[in-house]
Amino acid sequence: MWVCSTVWRERTRARQWRGLLPASGCHGPAASSYSASAEPARVRALVYGHHGDPAKVVELKNLELAAVGGSDVRVKMLAAPINPSDINMIQGNYGLLPELPAVGGNEGVAQVIAVGSNVTGLKPGDWVIPANAGLGTWRTEAVFSEKALIQVPSDIPLQSAATMGVNPCTAYRMLMDFEQLQPGDSVIQNASNSGVGQAVIQIAAALGLRTINVVRDRPDIQKLSDRLKSLGAERVITEEELRRPEMKNFFKEMPQPRLALNCVGGKSSTELLRQLARGGTMVTYGGMAKQPVIASVSLLIFKDLKLRGFWLSQWKKDHSPGIVRPSPGLGEDQLHGRVNATLRSSEP
Repeated sequence: MWVCSTVWRERTRARQWRGLLPASGCHGPAASSYSASAEPARVRALVYGHHGDPAKVVELKNLELAAVGGSDVRVKMLAAPINPSDINMIQGNYGLLPELPAVGGNEGVAQVIAVGSNVTGLKPGDWVIPANAGLGTWRTEAVFSEKALIQVPSDIPLQSAATMGVNPCTAYRMLMDFEQLQPGDSVIQNASNSGVGQAVIQIAAALGLRTINVVRDRPDIQKLSDRLKSLGAERVITEEELRRPEMKNFFKEMPQPRLALNCVGGKSSTELLRQLARGGTMVTYGGMAKQPVIASVSLLIFKDLKLRGFWLSQWKKDHSPGIVRPSPGLGEDQLHGRVNATLRSSEP
C-alpha cells in the first residue's frame, strides 16, 4: 500500500493525501544540486501529534524544511509504503515510538538532491533508504543526517527499493539465524502472501530451500497460488488444508520443516508447530490474528520444539554493522550473489 494512493477509507481524507509522493514507478526529474545555505523550503508531510486511530490523528501539514548542514543530506522521497508497523506506531502500541509530534512512515526510498560539505559517502542522484525505523518517510522532502541513510542501487525496481529495509531483512535474518538450514531443507510459514512471506519465498528459493506456504482460503486461491509459485514457492496450502489429517502424507515427498515462521498466532501457529520436525523452531514475528500462540505440552515435551521471537529493530541494536557470516555450506559471495539477483529480478 502506498502513501500516494488511497491510504484510508475516508474519501475526503484520501483525496487530501493523493499526490503526496510520486506514483510508484515514477523516478521523478533528474536530481539537481543545492547549496548548503539555500533558504528553507516548505514541504508536505503526514504528521500525528498524539497516538490513536490513524484515520483521526494523522494530518497533512506543511512543514519548514531545515537548511542543509555540513553532515546533512537533503532528499526527495520517491516512494513510501504503509507497513502494519507504521499503523501500530501511530496507535502507540509498537515497541519503538518516536517523540511527538512525528511524521509517519518507517520505510521508503528517496533520491539525494543536496549534500553538506562534510558528506563523503553520498552525492546528488543517489538512492537512499532509512537506516533505522522512526525516520518519518511520509513526506515529500526531508533533511537527514548522512548516518541515518543507507545507499541502495538505483537499478532495482522502485517498489523493491522502497520496501527492502524491513520485510526482506526480516525474512533473511529469520532464515539465517535460528536453524542451520542447508539446500533441500524445508521451511513452513503462514501469512505467506504478506510482504515478509513473499520475501521468504524468494530468498529461500535463492538459497535452495523448499517452502510450504500457508494462506487463508479465498475465491481466487488458484490465482494467488500461481503467483506465489512464480516467486519460487514449492507448495501453497490453505489454513483448512493444514488442519486435515491427510497432512501426515504430505511429508512423504519432502522433509519435515525444521523452521516455522509465524505472523498470525492463534490456531494457525498451533498448526505450524504440529508440522515441525523434532527439535525444530517456530519464530514469531507478528500477530495478525491478535490471539496468543498456543503450544501443546505434548509437542514441547515429546518433540522438544523451540519457540522464539524476532524483531528487526532489536536485532539492529544487538548487532554491530560488521559483516554477518552466512550459514555453513554457502559461500558468502555465492549467497550474496543469489540474493542480489533475486532483488533485481523481482517485481512486487
